[in-house]
Amino acid sequence: MDISTLFSLSGKVALVTGGSRGIGLMIAEGLLRAGATVYISSRKKEVCDGIAQELSSIGPCESLPADVSTSEGRAALITTLEGQELNLHILVNNAGASWGASYETYPESAFEKLFALNVSAAFFLTRDLTPLLQHSAEPTDPARVINIGSMDGLHVPQLIKTGTFAYSASKAAIHHLTRTLAVELGPKHITVNAIAPGFFESKMTAEVLKQHGDEIVDACPLGRIGQPEEMAGIAIYLASRAGAYTNGAVIQVDGGTSLS
Repeated sequence: MDISTLFSLSGKVALVTGGSRGIGLMIAEGLLRAGATVYISSRKKEVCDGIAQELSSIGPCESLPADVSTSEGRAALITTLEGQELNLHILVNNAGASWGASYETYPESAFEKLFALNVSAAFFLTRDLTPLLQHSAEPTDPARVINIGSMDGLHVPQLIKTGTFAYSASKAAIHHLTRTLAVELGPKHITVNAIAPGFFESKMTAEVLKQHGDEIVDACPLGRIGQPEEMAGIAIYLASRAGAYTNGAVIQVDGGTSLS
């Protein structure tokens, strides 16, 4: 048991969707610091290129701008990635969106948009990248798929008095899709796990934290929100030798908020 390499990602290649900000950026930086080559993807090319350039000061990081909510965007991303890499060891399906509105006014378009990005995109990107993942996979060192869910997919959110019906439903769906894919891809030596974050600082949570920060902290048994290294740490565990036998897990990283 070599503890010095237990969490090393040296020689690994990773793709993080939605990797230019928030939780995706935290994970991308963590994977880089653990030794991986990281490709980040997001819709806005200028932003994605700029963040990739900044992250390159840590380790090899490339920008692959794409809208993964569309089949055309996913196809273009995969074609570009396959032109640069023979193997993909780690896929982080992080790209996602939220939508808040009252029960009476909640729009049908919110369900269409959020399920397309939060669920369907993760499934089809995983499916279409399976050959590249399988090419790098070994029985004792499987390729890894890490889906980003939410604590709101584990409980009924009550703290913020705004309906997030499509968001919480889509995150519950990605949790169960994770389990289904774990059974499907396990025999191919690909593990599939999910992280269910609580509140971390990001563009998505900025306004909520501004308006309800004290309530959010009070609702957490640890009395605080998450820190970037705590999100990076769980992703590194799942992607490294330490997590090679973890498959089909949904790991909450919320300080216990979803239990309280």
